[in-house]
Amino acid sequence: MNRVPGDAENAHSSSVESCPSLRDVHSINPAQLMARIESYEGREKKGISDVRRTFCLFVTFDLLFITLLWIIELNVKGGIETTLEKEVLQYDYSSSYFDIFLLAVFRFKVLILAYAMCRLRHWWAIAFTTAVTSAFLLAKVIISQLFSQGAFGYVLPIISFILAWIETWFLDFKVLPQEAEEENRFLMAQDASERAALLHPGVLSDGQFYSPPESVAGS
Repeated sequence: MNRVPGDAENAHSSSVESCPSLRDVHSINPAQLMARIESYEGREKKGISDVRRTFCLFVTFDLLFITLLWIIELNVKGGIETTLEKEVLQYDYSSSYFDIFLLAVFRFKVLILAYAMCRLRHWWAIAFTTAVTSAFLLAKVIISQLFSQGAFGYVLPIISFILAWIETWFLDFKVLPQEAEEENRFLMAQDASERAALLHPGVLSDGQFYSPPESVAGS
């Protein structure tokens, strides 16, 4: 005789345990979801993500570092004015470092325009600048006589080559995947907030619970 209530209790507990998703849905906090959505929207209003800003800073560092090395090379060769006139006005592809400096300026302008101003979310711009940099430096090292001019014949081409490929790695493996992941999280949070709004339409006021005048007392 006691077996029937026990079976009913077990059936009820199993039915409750079989619906964890419904309990999880009702446990969603709409306030937390809205706060997360507002944080993502505020990040979009800033116009540029933190990881993209770090990439742009590294591109700026690339230009400044190559410029610094080039100025040091001008001083080592016997004065900035004399060497600058020789390398710029009397430019010689086989012995001048001025083109390596211009290559850094080229990378800076293209990458800042593409990923800071236009906020591009594709790798074609960084692929273009890295391909041009690699091809130019390889040709210059093979054809020119930089190695016969001391340590800077090795340092400037190698540093420029390494920085270009670090920029490519950083954009392809850090900037673009992280921004795509943040966008997916934003879409998921927005979808969850819409579902939570449907599941939690709001608390009904006391005035909405009443009995019609013609109803029987005690009903």
